[in-house]
Amino acid sequence: MWSEDKITEYIKSELKKQRYDHSLRVKDTAISLAKKYGVDEKKASIAALVHDCAKYLDYEILIKHSKEWGYKIDSVSKANPSLLHGVAAANIAKKKMGIEDEDILNAIIYHTTGRKNMSKLEKIIYLADYIEPGRKFPTIELLREKTYNNLDEGLLFSFDNSIKFIIDRGQLIHKDTINARNDLIVKLGRNII
Repeated sequence: MWSEDKITEYIKSELKKQRYDHSLRVKDTAISLAKKYGVDEKKASIAALVHDCAKYLDYEILIKHSKEWGYKIDSVSKANPSLLHGVAAANIAKKKMGIEDEDILNAIIYHTTGRKNMSKLEKIIYLADYIEPGRKFPTIELLREKTYNNLDEGLLFSFDNSIKFIIDRGQLIHKDTINARNDLIVKLGRNII
């Protein structure tokens, strides 16, 4: 597996400065959350660094990487190919960087949509991407507070925010996000009708 220094060099060469800086902030946030929630900090650091390494790839290359991974490209991802950048990044991480850890790879894949039964590392990367210090939106401070008080409460709040934002823009919601939110509501015991 590549060293963190080599991964950092790679993402610096592949990303625009703004996205590279974002990745470094996500790394710092992920390490902070990993410390708080007892998750391997090195795994959090690597997943955070790599999560957006495919962000600027052309549609055809995203499709190629996704197919190589064996990912079934659904209609929502076809309509919004940027959703595939996590799968493409995981493929690059495994094939080019030698990253074999399934938890790291899954955290990279699902950092945009989430999914049902997320591991702690997956939750941390999803949230670190969402709450890193460069992010600015009306409920960001409340989301940061919730995340540092209770990982699942932060995650649920982030899903709710994302879904509202997507609906307000008239866009498609990925089924993984819906399934992740529903799964979390059941686990938190909030499915009482």
